[in-house]
Amino acid sequence: MNKEILLREFISEIWNKKNFERVEKYVHPEYTVYLDTADPWEGKTLNHTQFKERLNFSFNSFPDMNFEITSAIQEENYVAITWILTGTNLGPIGDYPATKREIKTKGMTIYHFKDGLISGHTQVFDRITVMKQLGFL
Repeated sequence: MNKEILLREFISEIWNKKNFERVEKYVHPEYTVYLDTADPWEGKTLNHTQFKERLNFSFNSFPDMNFEITSAIQEENYVAITWILTGTNLGPIGDYPATKREIKTKGMTIYHFKDGLISGHTQVFDRITVMKQLGFL
């Protein structure tokens, strides 16, 4: 399968529709978070159960989190995407309480592939804008 198509399905099914039962279809059993500043899983390799825990962690803070892919570039073992993230903060973020405010920010993720599945990511996004939109800065 085309890696970009697989990745677009992954974003839609897992992140936007929250179909966690489909994680195994898209995610390699060893998923590494190579770079994702402020992500508690940065530098760790996750199995499917841990990957789902990471999803729950994100959705506890932003249950309506949604990614709109704005561009994609496919290479042999990578697909890089730019995206717009929107969501409403309905749960705590670390020590910060829920604000019930909406966020909108941009970012870029390079997804790594192994054996035809997504095996990790390297990601950067504008967390300062998010903190400002939530009223923390």
